[in-house]
Amino acid sequence: MDELAERLQRSAAIDGPDIRLLAASRHFGDEDRLRIDSVLNRSVPPDVVELIRTHGVSQWTKPGILELGGILDATPRLCAPVRCHGQLLGYLWLLDRDGTLSDQEVAAAGEAAERAGTVLYRRLLVRQRSRARHEAILRDLVSPDTMIRSQAIDDMRAEGLFPDGPMHFTVLAVQCRSDDPTHTEREVELEAAVEEGAGAVTDDVVLIATHRSRAWLLLAQRRPPTRYLVDTIADRITTRFNGLTRSTSKPVFGLGPTVDRLDQVADSYRKAVRAARTALLVPGVGNPARWGELGPYELLITLAPDDLAEASRTPDLVALENADAHGDLINTLTTFFDHGGSARQAADALCIHRATLYQRLRRIEKVTGRNLRNGDDRLALHLGLKLRSLAIAFRLNPHTN
Repeated sequence: MDELAERLQRSAAIDGPDIRLLAASRHFGDEDRLRIDSVLNRSVPPDVVELIRTHGVSQWTKPGILELGGILDATPRLCAPVRCHGQLLGYLWLLDRDGTLSDQEVAAAGEAAERAGTVLYRRLLVRQRSRARHEAILRDLVSPDTMIRSQAIDDMRAEGLFPDGPMHFTVLAVQCRSDDPTHTEREVELEAAVEEGAGAVTDDVVLIATHRSRAWLLLAQRRPPTRYLVDTIADRITTRFNGLTRSTSKPVFGLGPTVDRLDQVADSYRKAVRAARTALLVPGVGNPARWGELGPYELLITLAPDDLAEASRTPDLVALENADAHGDLINTLTTFFDHGGSARQAADALCIHRATLYQRLRRIEKVTGRNLRNGDDRLALHLGLKLRSLAIAFRLNPHTN
């Protein structure tokens, strides 16, 4: 970039495919606010990134002038795609404030983009080999086999992946939600989105593993992750994934407990995956779903779908379903429990008079033979409803496992 900029006496820069700055030359008095912000922040605002992408630059095969209109008073700039073996590796930018770029200067930018493509391609190959190695170790780290997990811990230490000193490890699991059960997400889209989310972790270590419609991140930090950091990672993954797929698929997240030793990561992973599955089946638990905040679902989600379906067919609920053609009684009981047994709140949520609510509750007691003032009876009904909701969710999402 320095060589090109000095030769042409114009500011030059290279961004990665995600429009994040990789390299920039010194300025020659032609810099605009967008370039300054890019250098200072190592990125540009998401709305500007989206605007750049709407011009189809990812499909360009030769340099062209990009007009960004009035966004930040942006100067027109030459965009030369950086490619190697047909793979897009970034974009080379030359500012063109006075509109006097010559054909020779455009050609020079194209040649520099080719040279940069070779450099970035080599870097990509090294990074992919390293990533594949680390991902293999990650998978072994959560293996059911104790010996394999032990070897993975030794391999991680040999790789020097973490700094010296006490560390906290947390697993964030990602799973794709899809309204179309026959739709299979492409792994490359999920991987790109997860890498975008991992970029929110700046001062610590994050390792990722992806497989089809699922992925997980291992956060290794000096301090346990804040809720803000986890939410930021999830938001970035969701935004990037939706931008890539433009489909009905939506990612959900599960956060495992933070542990202090590598040999405990398998436990955080297992619980993170269960939390993500709970978020997929029961949207009301939150997204990200955090293990330790899921209440009875932390126990119920461990049941196999067939066992869950069988357990949900309690005599109480079967009797309610038979006596409740429109589902009013089951909906009333669910709402009543969801509001902690408060008649006022339940009636408000159902948009019915409190007298109507009491009438339905008496009907429920008569049909089930249960007394809602008895703690054991309330527990049996409440647990039955939770089992029923999970069983229905599994039935509607047969590919969830």
